[in-house]
Amino acid sequence: MATEETLVLVKPDGVARGLTGQILARIEAKGYEIVDIRKLTPGREVLAAHYAEHESKPFYEPLVEFMSSGDVVAVRVAGHRVIEGFRSLAGATEPTTAAPGTIRGDLGRDWGLKVQQNLVHGSDSHESAARELALWFS
Repeated sequence: MATEETLVLVKPDGVARGLTGQILARIEAKGYEIVDIRKLTPGREVLAAHYAEHESKPFYEPLVEFMSSGDVVAVRVAGHRVIEGFRSLAGATEPTTAAPGTIRGDLGRDWGLKVQQNLVHGSDSHESAARELALWFS
């Protein structure tokens, strides 16, 4: 079986609410391996590179502000089909409509803010995973 790696970020709302342990437990319960982990407050340079494809969108600045507003836990996760598997585990981007049983469906909600605070990020493709892992774990 081919093993792949992905980036998972526990965003500032997840860290501030003390949900990092629950999120990591769900990753491990799914059978994925936590290869590396670090807690940091990301700077604009990393966030600008991470969200470069969204730079022209109206949510870009509020997103960068939110992601730099507090600690983030960056996790290198490995496993068979882990990219697809973690995105399924995370649930839909919108916490209000995310399915029960997912991280966002069980633990997230819409706070009525200018940017969606949805607890976690997971790479969406092999290419994104490689690029994002290099940014966060260089």
